[in-house]
Amino acid sequence: MAAEDDVKKLREVFGAKVLDTTEFRGEQTLRVELGVLHDVLQKCQAELGYEMILDVSSLDHFGDDPRFEMVYEIATVDDSKHLRVKARVSEEETVPSVTDIWPGADWHEREVWDMMGIPFSGHPNLKRILMWEGYPFYPLRKDFPLAGRPSDMPDVAFTGVAPLEGGPFVTCAGGEDTVRREPRARVLE
Repeated sequence: MAAEDDVKKLREVFGAKVLDTTEFRGEQTLRVELGVLHDVLQKCQAELGYEMILDVSSLDHFGDDPRFEMVYEIATVDDSKHLRVKARVSEEETVPSVTDIWPGADWHEREVWDMMGIPFSGHPNLKRILMWEGYPFYPLRKDFPLAGRPSDMPDVAFTGVAPLEGGPFVTCAGGEDTVRREPRARVLE
């Protein structure tokens, strides 16, 4: 059975809770309501053979409601099937953890919590993984300033502002083409 067959089967089981399906260059994407996200992923693992979770990531659609979107990349061990499952999440909602389905989701969910501030219910150890505990901001949100924020933790980091704007890993908007927008194309002074 191919991933497109799995998408059809999931549509049959979850009906209107499957909001959208897309196919692009042979890759299948399924967008579902947050309320059935865990059930959909559980079915994928238990009945459809998706043994691996490759990635858990999030998008910030700043200005839209719901603001965030969770993205799960799952696959079979032999890589014969690959499926992307998405669910939109508002700032007030909590996402169900999938660590009970795939223990490997642990660090991915912690990173999403740390960088975007999206909480996971049922996670066994939801604490920051990159920033220090007590850090009040979420650096990958689109409203986080590129100029950085002052740090009051000199023992953990440094005092002052951590600048990102113009840094070696920040793309330049409005460059002539994608090559000139690439951070490595710039000469650092």
